[in-house]
Amino acid sequence: MRTDVSVAGMTCDHCVTAVSDELGKIRGVTRVEVVLAEAGPSSVAIEADSDLDRAAVASAISEAGYELVDADWDSPS
Repeated sequence: MRTDVSVAGMTCDHCVTAVSDELGKIRGVTRVEVVLAEAGPSSVAIEADSDLDRAAVASAISEAGYELVDADWDSPS
């Protein structure tokens, strides 16, 4: 399953690593791909074995120091 989210505040490779590492700690996450935006929110694609919990994703992004601003959830969490 793939979930696409937008994350505010990311500006560099360190940001990408921090968000990827935190999201990778969520049970079932198999891959995280970040497209860093020069201006505005960056795109993050999260692949997982099953549906992701929105609260867990938001918490992981917050723990990395950034903000979840939008998500295209495959199913309600």
